Amino acid sequence: MKSLLSILLYSLIFLPLQAQVLLNGTVESGGETLPGANVFLKGTSLQTVTDQDGAFTLSAVPQGDYVLQVFFSGKKTYATDLTVRPDEELIQLRIELEEISGELSQIIVNGAYADAYGMRRLGAVEGTAIYEAKKNEVIQLNNITANLATNNTRQIYAKVPGLNIYESDGAGLQLGIGARGLDPNRTSHFNVRQNGYDISADALGYPESYYTPAAEGVDRIEVVRGAASLQYGTQFGGLLNFVMKEGPEDKKLHTVLRNTVGSYGFLNTFSSVGGQAGKWNYYGFFQYKRGDGWRENSEFDSKMAYTALSYETNDGFRVKLEYTMMDYLARQAGGLTDALFEQNPRQSIRSRNWFKVNWNLLATHLDYKFNQQLKLNFRSFGLIGGRDALGNLGRIDRLDDDLERNLFVDDFSNFGSELRLIYNYRLGEQDNAFLIGGRYYKGFTDRKQGLGPAGDNADFHFLNPDNLEDADYDFPGRNISFFAENVFNLTDKISLTPGVRFESIHTAAAGYYSGSTLVPDPVTGFARDSTFQVFEELDRRRSFVFGGLGLSYKPRENHELYANFSQNYRSINFNDIRVNNPNLVVDENIQDERGYNFDLGVRGNQDRKFNYDVSLFYLKYQDRIGAILRTDPESFRIYRYRTNVADAYSMGLEAFGEMDLFRILEWNQKYRLNLFTNLSVIDARYQSSEERVLEGNRVELVPPFSIRSGLTFGLGAFNMTYQYSHVAEHFTDASNAVRTPSAVEGIIPAYQVMDLSMSYLYKFVKLEASVNNLTNQYYFTRRAAGYPGPGIIPADGRTFFLTMELNF
Repeated sequence: MKSLLSILLYSLIFLPLQAQVLLNGTVESGGETLPGANVFLKGTSLQTVTDQDGAFTLSAVPQGDYVLQVFFSGKKTYATDLTVRPDEELIQLRIELEEISGELSQIIVNGAYADAYGMRRLGAVEGTAIYEAKKNEVIQLNNITANLATNNTRQIYAKVPGLNIYESDGAGLQLGIGARGLDPNRTSHFNVRQNGYDISADALGYPESYYTPAAEGVDRIEVVRGAASLQYGTQFGGLLNFVMKEGPEDKKLHTVLRNTVGSYGFLNTFSSVGGQAGKWNYYGFFQYKRGDGWRENSEFDSKMAYTALSYETNDGFRVKLEYTMMDYLARQAGGLTDALFEQNPRQSIRSRNWFKVNWNLLATHLDYKFNQQLKLNFRSFGLIGGRDALGNLGRIDRLDDDLERNLFVDDFSNFGSELRLIYNYRLGEQDNAFLIGGRYYKGFTDRKQGLGPAGDNADFHFLNPDNLEDADYDFPGRNISFFAENVFNLTDKISLTPGVRFESIHTAAAGYYSGSTLVPDPVTGFARDSTFQVFEELDRRRSFVFGGLGLSYKPRENHELYANFSQNYRSINFNDIRVNNPNLVVDENIQDERGYNFDLGVRGNQDRKFNYDVSLFYLKYQDRIGAILRTDPESFRIYRYRTNVADAYSMGLEAFGEMDLFRILEWNQKYRLNLFTNLSVIDARYQSSEERVLEGNRVELVPPFSIRSGLTFGLGAFNMTYQYSHVAEHFTDASNAVRTPSAVEGIIPAYQVMDLSMSYLYKFVKLEASVNNLTNQYYFTRRAAGYPGPGIIPADGRTFFLTMELNF
């Protein structure tokens, strides 16, 4: 360890000077230049794309031996050995690509082709993580044509089947996705990470994501279904990991300037810098966006910044520091009743509701490669942040009386560390991999709820801070876990991957809550309100072990049959312990949820013509937490009651397929025409419930059928994508209510949405344009019980956006 620190200190003070060479060239075919060709040095991060004249530049190439590869759709992949000598300053190349004749190698099928359409899958082992036999998708944001300025979820996640998406935030400030019957609210059923570390409010007690990374600064998004619980946490949904961009290793300074204007006063500016200087790599961006919103009373103002600095030595040691800041203020238009939505979905009858978020994330990464077999990763991370919600949370079928508003203030202070060690070893004739790791997490949330000022300004202060009218609580939590997985390659075609995880969880609550109840007046005998205040301390400790098993069979190259079983667990969160909401009552004896995920599927690709993943799944949910309607026996008021409503299951089919039509039909391969479709068919129902009326009911927020399809046309540096989405009618509560006066419960009617996006690259200038909700459909995906409602939250109608990007 002492020698390792000596190397680090010496490297930090005396950066070695290394000869670096400029590599220039042009890519041609049949006497014509090829814009948009991918040029890269195999096994490195040095890569680029040819400009409009077919020219490319790789700067600061260190001395050494390389394999230079060039890929262009419809042409034979070019590969040649390249030696960079210390006495050279410039290498000039002219590369001629031939028409395809014969099979391509596996690395090109799994690499360049898959990335060209914005979708690939994780390898069996990547870095210090195991993904063998796990259902997963990787979204490559640089290779999709979509509206990144607004983090358009419908477009970005279009190729991930089985997702239910909340489309109630047209600015892209918060992400809301669920899978297989899990609530999409703030993506709380996924373990949400950025570069491998947690970014949600409290990963243990309040796993809601108030921060969503700017898509313009994200390199890729990794989605791993329920089996991720063995390595990343216990959530039923699995893992959602945003991998941020890094500075290009072939440039000392690379600058990107993106400016977007759109409908309803939308303005987005995104500026980034990055590059490589010797052994240092740096990247950072700043994003500012504002808009008036499609609905009345829905303006927003957002600022986001990210910076990362890493240093890597020649002997496999790498350290990286990161800081992320997000700060935004948004007016929330509130919900609508069914009648108001049918009358005019753009209207708002709440003008005094505001939402404010401030997020600060810090992280350090340390990677060390002891040798070819043994790798270590250590990451530490922390969050200092908060979110404030101010407004009228009363029923939406009641007028806003302009009195004092409800104010909710949460402050988060979290810290965690995670250590991973992966060892590649040989057993008999087969290579295997063993992963072991541990995690420590400590969270603390200070939650206050009381009356805020009247009026309609964004004034986030309590009227009585020393004696809050509703609640004042501290929520400390601690989590220690250990996990292990092993890939046993039994033969060249069959692998078995068992795994196990140990969890020790401690959650607590200390504070008071206030309320009122009806009591008989001793004089008149009539019922009257009586207020009360209760102090309490809650403490819950539990430890358990759960496991999983994966099986993979590869009958031939690039095709796989996979199966995976994994147990899951979800702790009750702070909202399930104590919150005062006039639209919701929580069961004091609510319990944690348990269950498992099972996947059986087949996936692969064929000669760069067809890419597919079709699977069956079964998700079992024991003691599922949900909301049912009850009637107060004294006041006869109907209210929502949140409790462990029943056991439940969700089973169905998830299918994805895409094909290059021009290649299949053997037409002119100068053009690209890619068709993709993903669909899901799900049956999710309640069973074994004390509430007999629920048995056999459909689980809420589970569309029984959804399909998303798209067509991408490309010619050189021009791309155009059309997308279509259809989501079937589904319910929003366990009772399967069709419509209620409060509009909190009811159906989500079936809806269809179309989007059109295009981009064109000319040298260092890129132009993008998009039309979201092409046919101006009026629809909604959400009925909110609290913020940003209550009631129906309409999705945005037709909006236009135009982006100019400059690369230097």
